[in-house]
Amino acid sequence: MELLHSGKVRDLYADGDDLILVASDRVSVYDVILPTPIPDKGRILTQLSVWWFDQLGDLLPNHVISATDVPPEFAGRAIRCRRLQMVPVECVARGYLTGGGLTEYRATGSVSGVSLPAGLDEASRLPEPIFTPSTKAPAGQHDEPISFSAVVETVGAETAERLREITLGVYERGATLAAERGIIIADTKIELGWAPDGTLVLADEVLTPDSSRFWPADSWQPGRPAFSFDKQFVRDWAAGTGWDKRAPGPELPDDMVERTRARYVEIYERLTGKPW
Repeated sequence: MELLHSGKVRDLYADGDDLILVASDRVSVYDVILPTPIPDKGRILTQLSVWWFDQLGDLLPNHVISATDVPPEFAGRAIRCRRLQMVPVECVARGYLTGGGLTEYRATGSVSGVSLPAGLDEASRLPEPIFTPSTKAPAGQHDEPISFSAVVETVGAETAERLREITLGVYERGATLAAERGIIIADTKIELGWAPDGTLVLADEVLTPDSSRFWPADSWQPGRPAFSFDKQFVRDWAAGTGWDKRAPGPELPDDMVERTRARYVEIYERLTGKPW
């Protein structure tokens, strides 16, 4: 196989006409790969994505050819997938106000050009989910929020409308299924690409602890940070070290590694109903 790209978390190989997408145990925060891996993280991300692709299959096609027909050294953490022309926009849906969206709201009263009611606070539920796209920044740079009009300028009005429809559809389906399991999905980011016939296809990962914020519904309360089953836990720890958010990142202590892995395992088990 030919290594085509090594990203912050995933490595992409060519295998004939197919691609092999491999999820590592690397963890990145603020677009910097930390030096300490999280055991089983790549396997959890892959298996959770495969489960979600099944739940979303009636909404739109996905890029999965097989989750088992992969090289044995990557078993459990890789999928064989179709080649796509990736959409040059990060497609983000938000149902709650937190993270970069909260920062932008406090400064402007809006998120990615979407005006929001006054008086919202940390972890507030939005009146309805919103599409808040961002740029796809080159390696080492940060994604930046953009308006819907900027998406139109990038991909055209018809495709932009479809991106918004798909992103909100995936979020709303995911949020409904998660709510039945006592989990709030605060926001999520998805990747889309064009198949050769022009169809938009769901790709990469979907509704995982690396691409979404998961909160336990029974402890959620607006006005304070929520307990997270996702890598926000690592972001918060890293920010608290005084790190300047530039490479190299800080080493994770053993207890952080164990606690982070435990959160990934728990969200997998709660969402899928399967023991890890």
